[in-house]
Amino acid sequence: MIHTLTLNTAIDMNIFCDPLQPAAVNRTRQTEYCPNGKGVNVSLVLHHYQQPTHVMGIFGGFTGRYIVEELRKQHINVTPAWVAEPTRINIFINDGSDEYKLVNPGARIDDEGKEQILHHLQCVAPGDYLVISGSLPPGIESRFYSEILVLCQQKGCEVILDISHPVLRQLLEWRPLLIKPNDDELKEIFGLDVSSPRRVREAMQTLHQLGARNVLLTLGAQGLYFSNGAQLWFCSAPKIELVSSACAGDAALVHSSAIGLTQTIFPCPGAGQRHRR
Repeated sequence: MIHTLTLNTAIDMNIFCDPLQPAAVNRTRQTEYCPNGKGVNVSLVLHHYQQPTHVMGIFGGFTGRYIVEELRKQHINVTPAWVAEPTRINIFINDGSDEYKLVNPGARIDDEGKEQILHHLQCVAPGDYLVISGSLPPGIESRFYSEILVLCQQKGCEVILDISHPVLRQLLEWRPLLIKPNDDELKEIFGLDVSSPRRVREAMQTLHQLGARNVLLTLGAQGLYFSNGAQLWFCSAPKIELVSSACAGDAALVHSSAIGLTQTIFPCPGAGQRHRR
């Protein structure tokens, strides 16, 4: 079973409009709402590919109920930790040429919310996977990640990390199965430059030395790299019309962890591997 944990869930409000004008009434052409939060996104993509998945996370108010109800309508198993404050709403505006992202910090979480999460995590079992993905909401400190990793290690559950918090460097000591940084996160958290294939290879080696067993590096429109410590693969990104960038990295994470990234890409010649299809 692939469990996902989203500590800072959200509703995505996607707005499509003409180019924005200041000090004017900007009318929209279309508005869409969807459940969000990086772990929630992972489960949605897993479900799309008919992979069994279980959503765990923190939800509150009418917005939290909306997310849980929408997931259950799709027959996705959800175990919510309920809190008093409403779950946040994030806004993505596409004006035909540019995308604007307005991301809220999220509801403040008290000790009861954290205790609910630790209680729900008791369900993980040997052979399971837990994808911890997304940001920390107000009220939860970074040491909570370590509590979760201790529990998973005791239960024999493999952990996949997709977090942008500086504590990621310390968490590599737990030897997670996979981490999924992007280029900005590598620079900010580890001080690593990935501006060329050679530097990507060097960065991957550093991450493996720090404890990461597998690394998926996403570069947006430039594609992605995957390393298992022995080989390095590269996959280019197709040129498409941007509707929304939300969930793109989460979809890549699903392919690497559940569907088999090495079946769809080929070793990177610039990283010292033979180019083959």
